Amino acid sequence: MKGIAILLLLVSAKPGLCQQPPDVVVTKIWDDGQHNAFTDLIRFKGKFYCSFREGASHVPRGAGTDGKVRIIRSADGKNWESVAVLAKEGVDLRDPKLSVTPSGQLMVMMGGSIYEGSQLKGFAPRVSFSDKTGMHFSPPEDVVFEDGSKASGSWIWRVTWHHGVGYGIDYGVGAGESNAASALWLVSTTDGKQFKRVSTLDLDGSPNEATIRFHKDGTMHVLIRREAGDRKAVMATSRAPFTSWAYEKLAHPLGGPNFLFDRKQRLVVGGRLHEPEAYTAILTGDTATGLEEAVHLPSKGDNSYPGMAIHKNKLWFSYYSSHEGKTSIYFTTIPLRQLFERMIQ
Repeated sequence: MKGIAILLLLVSAKPGLCQQPPDVVVTKIWDDGQHNAFTDLIRFKGKFYCSFREGASHVPRGAGTDGKVRIIRSADGKNWESVAVLAKEGVDLRDPKLSVTPSGQLMVMMGGSIYEGSQLKGFAPRVSFSDKTGMHFSPPEDVVFEDGSKASGSWIWRVTWHHGVGYGIDYGVGAGESNAASALWLVSTTDGKQFKRVSTLDLDGSPNEATIRFHKDGTMHVLIRREAGDRKAVMATSRAPFTSWAYEKLAHPLGGPNFLFDRKQRLVVGGRLHEPEAYTAILTGDTATGLEEAVHLPSKGDNSYPGMAIHKNKLWFSYYSSHEGKTSIYFTTIPLRQLFERMIQ
């Protein structure tokens, strides 16, 4: 599937949810797989790259249904072409996250789950790298820790590069714990293949998925999903050497958390909200505790996991949803001024 599949025009707010910017156009950009989900988005070599998982369903439900990672790209956000499909025999590849390494390659960090039928037996992160053109990618390979051991039972959900070092949050899950994290570590890498643990984040509520971004003053901000207790997301902050942490709780639970700082260092956050039912939203604010919903995107059921990029004073935003039946990949572009209009009225 290439190009535009369907257009949805949103012209008013849903009562009680948010003040919606006018004329938000959402485009379906991919639905070739049976189940298309868990996106990310980045700008590289003058084009937008979008990564996601293709599988038979949200999780494997029998032999031969392990997920694969597809990467598509576009110069304008309208016409897309497939550039890579990453697969590893016997491994369900999930949640592919994109970053650009200091050497100028696209890096794809992904989870690798092992299933027997529908039962999860274990997982470990994998990584792939593009060539300098962004058209060819290496086969997924195991991530290791600095002692040479495989990162078994770990999930490094996203890597963010800062001053030549890549940082991620590794959530460890013990046997039989499903997605309830038993530990949460900040890890670092200089090559994207070998990682070391920097510090432990002491956070309750079974935290797992986390995105790291850096404020212009050098402060590390980490937006973290929580699965237990009140389930509200948390923003953790730390300054170099990133061994001491402060925590702020957000107003809502947030699935598939992603965020960026705009040029004014305001927060633009994307993820899944849950009231009255699950949907994908964009939130904005000057602080984590001051976030307010700016956009309620067309979405329902199995949805969220946005990719985000800021380019030419616009937010470029990918996500997945099943509101039209088949779980598909969607894309929208919104001027930043519209997202923050409520803050300056």
